[in-house]
Amino acid sequence: MFPRPIQSMSSQAQWAYKIALPVMLILWLLPLIGVAMTSLRPSSDLAAGNYFGWPSSIAFDNYITVFKNTALDKYLLNSFKVTIPTVIGAVGLSCLTGFALAVYKFKANLLLFFMFVAGNFVPFQILMVPVRDLTVSLGLYNSISGLALFHIAFQTGFCTLFMRNFIKALPFDLIEVARVEGVTEWQIFRYVVMPLMRPAIAALSVLIFTFIWNDYFWAMVLTTGADTQPITAGLNSLNGQWIAAWHLVSAGSILAALPPVIMFFAMQRHFIAGLTLGAVK
Repeated sequence: MFPRPIQSMSSQAQWAYKIALPVMLILWLLPLIGVAMTSLRPSSDLAAGNYFGWPSSIAFDNYITVFKNTALDKYLLNSFKVTIPTVIGAVGLSCLTGFALAVYKFKANLLLFFMFVAGNFVPFQILMVPVRDLTVSLGLYNSISGLALFHIAFQTGFCTLFMRNFIKALPFDLIEVARVEGVTEWQIFRYVVMPLMRPAIAALSVLIFTFIWNDYFWAMVLTTGADTQPITAGLNSLNGQWIAAWHLVSAGSILAALPPVIMFFAMQRHFIAGLTLGAVK
């Protein structure tokens, strides 16, 4: 049912594994390496058709030019304005809903949980027109708050599924003992359950941050200008109508990829702990 550990295989298989692993890693990283090299090419190389060869010179000034000649700083700021409230809102709401669905037993508990889960299986493309019409009717179209509120609503279902299952695996005796001691339900949530949820909160925050930061579809559907568009949609505007400034687009793409990477490495210990906690129970 499960693959055999590589340590238990023959020496020939282990050598093949050691050779294939770096080869596959290089193949997987080739697109990123290509973007990084293009971000350092001068525009003359691209005009001469030098797309895949070694750059004639290293143009670090592409990273300066992309800030001077474009609104990349606004796009980055907009991404933070959308992503950070979404992470706080979705994770915060899911902690409350996950606690309620995991701890309290009532008739509609399972039905309500299924409703949260079912939202994750709806193809988001079919929601494009109704969501756009809803934001227009509410006066939230082409606004950072409208995009953030939509992401909070859309991501809360997945976050609730994650948090509910995590809290469900915690020892219920802790909650019963706290109730016997006369602790209120809010205090149980705040002082008993929340400290145990820190690894899950960290893991979920990294995931949601990455999802929202990299979102392109809804950024194009719900925003239209540099004042509201996040970085994923803003990179599309770096290309002119007749000329594609791929060196600037590549430089902007590298800069856009840095915040999720930095957050992952900063939260790596908590992220791995949150994903593997309870894996051996």
